[in-house]
Amino acid sequence: MIQDVLRNNLIRLYILKVSHWFMLVMPIVVLFYKANGLSVSHVFILQSVYSLSIVLLEIPSGYLADVLGRKNTIAIGTVFGFIGFAIYSLSYGFWGFFLAEVVLGFGQSMISGADSALLYDSLVDAKQQDRYIKHEGRMTSVGNFAEASAGILGGLLAAVSIRYPYYAQTLVALFAVPAAFTLIEPKTEHNRLKLGWKQIVEVVRFALVKNLRLRWNILLSSVVGASTLTMAWFVQPWLIRADTPVEIYGAIWTALNLLVGVSAMSAYWVELKLGRNKTITLVILLLYMGFVASGLIRSYWAMPFIVLFYLARGVATPILKDSINRIAPTPMRATILSVRNFIIRIIFSIWGPFYGWLTEKWSLTVALTSAGLVFIILTTLTFIALLNVERGD
Repeated sequence: MIQDVLRNNLIRLYILKVSHWFMLVMPIVVLFYKANGLSVSHVFILQSVYSLSIVLLEIPSGYLADVLGRKNTIAIGTVFGFIGFAIYSLSYGFWGFFLAEVVLGFGQSMISGADSALLYDSLVDAKQQDRYIKHEGRMTSVGNFAEASAGILGGLLAAVSIRYPYYAQTLVALFAVPAAFTLIEPKTEHNRLKLGWKQIVEVVRFALVKNLRLRWNILLSSVVGASTLTMAWFVQPWLIRADTPVEIYGAIWTALNLLVGVSAMSAYWVELKLGRNKTITLVILLLYMGFVASGLIRSYWAMPFIVLFYLARGVATPILKDSINRIAPTPMRATILSVRNFIIRIIFSIWGPFYGWLTEKWSLTVALTSAGLVFIILTTLTFIALLNVERGD
C-alpha cells in the first residue's frame, strides 16, 4: 500500500514538473509583448511583478502547505497556473498581462517548497528517504528536458501565430490540475502546524536562528541558487558579445538545459562517489570558474567553462535540497524550503539590477568577474560556517 502511494505521487510529481517547465512561451515572450504594443520597459515591469508576487507569498504559502497539507496547496497552485495562462492567452494589453503575472506568481509560490516536501515525506513513509537525491535529480532533469524541447515547439507554433504558444501553454497548465488533485497526502504528516502569523515567524526563527545546521545549509543553498539564476541571465549578453549568430541561440539554450538535466540525473551517483563535502567543494569551484572565465574570455574558448557551470548547476540543486530536507522537521518542511526559495529571490532581486548596472556602466567582463568574486566569497564563508557547526555537533 505504501509503495503504491509512493508510485502514485512520483508519477504525478513528474507530470507537475513537466507541466511547469514545458514553457512554450519562453522563446517568443518578448515578441509576443511587442506584437501587443508593449515596450521594453513594460517587459521588465511585468517580470518584476511576477517576482514580487512570488516573494510576497513564498513563505506564507509554504506555511499553508504545512498547515493545510502539501497536496492542497499544490492543487491550488495548479489552478492558479491554469487561470494565469488563460488570462494571458485572452489578453491584448499591459493590464491583462499584469493580472496574469500576479496570478502566475501566486500559483508558483503555492507549489514552491510544497512539491519537494511532499516528495520527501512520501519517501519517508516508504523508508526510502536515502533515495531523495536520485528522485529530486531525476525530476530536475525531466524539467530541464521539458524546457529544452518546449523551446523548439514554441518557436514552431509562433511561426503560425504569435498567440498559439499561449493557447497551447494554457492546455499544458490544465494537465497539471488533475495530477495535483490526485496526489496522496503522506501519512508522515500527522502533526500539522497551527494557523497563524506567530507560528510562521517561529518557523523562520527556527530555520535561520535557532538551528545552526539548518541556517547554514539554507544560506549555502540560497547563494548557489541565486548565483546559478544570475548566470542564466548572463548567457545571452555573453553570446551577443561573442558575435553569436541569432539563428543558433535556440540551439545553445536547448543544449545548456539538456546539460543541466543530464547532470541532475547523475547527482546521486556523484555524491555517492565523492561524498557530500567534496561534491559541494567541486560544485563551488566549477561555478566560480564559469563566472570568471566567461568574463575574461571573449571568444568561444570560454564555452567549455560555461558547460562545466551548467553541469555543476544540475548536480548542486538536488544535493543541497537533500541536505535541508534531512534536517528539517516534517511538520515545517514546506515552510523551510520556502524560506530557501524566498532568500534566493531576494538575493537575485538585489544582485540582478546591480550586475545589470555594472554591465552598462563598465562592461560585461567587470559584471561577470564581480559576480564570480561575490559568489566565491559568500559560498566559502557559508560552507566553512556549515562545516564548523557540523564538527561541533
